[in-house]
Amino acid sequence: MDPQPAGISREELQLAARNHGMPLEALRHEITPVGLHYLLVHYDIPAVGEEWRLRVDGRVRRPLELGLDAVRALPSVTQPVTMECAGNGRAAMEPHVTSQPWILEAVGTGEWTGTPLAPLLEQAGLLDDAVEIVFEGLDRGLEGGDEQTYGRSLTIEQAVEDGAILAYELNGAPLPSQHGYPLRLVVPGWYGMTNVKWLSSITAVSEPFAGYQQAQSYRWRREEHEAGRPVTRMMPRALMAPPGIPEFLSRERTVSAGQPVAVQGRAWSGWGPIELVEFSADGGDSWRAAELGEQAGPHVWRGWSVNWQPAGAGRYELCCRATDATGASQPLHPEWNLGGYENNAVQRVPVTAR
Repeated sequence: MDPQPAGISREELQLAARNHGMPLEALRHEITPVGLHYLLVHYDIPAVGEEWRLRVDGRVRRPLELGLDAVRALPSVTQPVTMECAGNGRAAMEPHVTSQPWILEAVGTGEWTGTPLAPLLEQAGLLDDAVEIVFEGLDRGLEGGDEQTYGRSLTIEQAVEDGAILAYELNGAPLPSQHGYPLRLVVPGWYGMTNVKWLSSITAVSEPFAGYQQAQSYRWRREEHEAGRPVTRMMPRALMAPPGIPEFLSRERTVSAGQPVAVQGRAWSGWGPIELVEFSADGGDSWRAAELGEQAGPHVWRGWSVNWQPAGAGRYELCCRATDATGASQPLHPEWNLGGYENNAVQRVPVTAR
């Protein structure tokens, strides 16, 4: 059984009401409908008017300023990308980590349309001393005691080679305001915090960015005094759409004893393609390989399925785990850290057959 989330505070309840996860039955969709895609907004959704401009400046030879029409006039790509919050699974951490109390639903796959970042940087002309690219949005707030805009950075290599795009459409329509209208960064394979929304500036800098969201938050560490390591790419994970029917409050599932059950889900990793998904009906004591679907793109989740038939009436604990091309697999239990990040422990779904 998954550990039960500790009692959450009023502050966490406020966060949970503002943000939302993807209902796991939506795993049936290869592309997540916009209204079901997970959403995390750190501060307030900014009001963006027609005067919006994107600045490209800092350590560049030719600073740029572009309106939305100018961005849309640049060469475009459309790419399906699976995106997951770095705090997905945080609610299962023990001791309790106080923050947005995600269980497992902080994920979604969108079809993003925008212009590739690398040619725009080439047009601006990076100077030789540029080491990072800082992306800042229009959302402002207080965190760690400091007033700030939400900002993140990538090294030059990451910005150029990881396929980042400046997206202005999601699933064939203009970005909804809550997803970053008019423009957001999308970095395939990286956790969601990298994908800055309401993008207003792209700045080349000659020293590593020391903003709060880069140097203090989104770092894996066990103690406050540790520098830790940055959270970057998504760890391998498989999720199943819980089979059967749910009880309203507990969401525990019921299936018919002795009848075959089709269990389906999706699996992904930011480190390489998914090569194996395994399924267990006994809490992880024994495993068997699931059938994998086609890989629809380099940065999109992969479907999997397995046929399971309960041996008889009783209670079962269904689990699934993914292994990617690097050989990395999911652990059976969470590895605790201060921020509750990268918890890719196997999903556990209690099911009663009757």
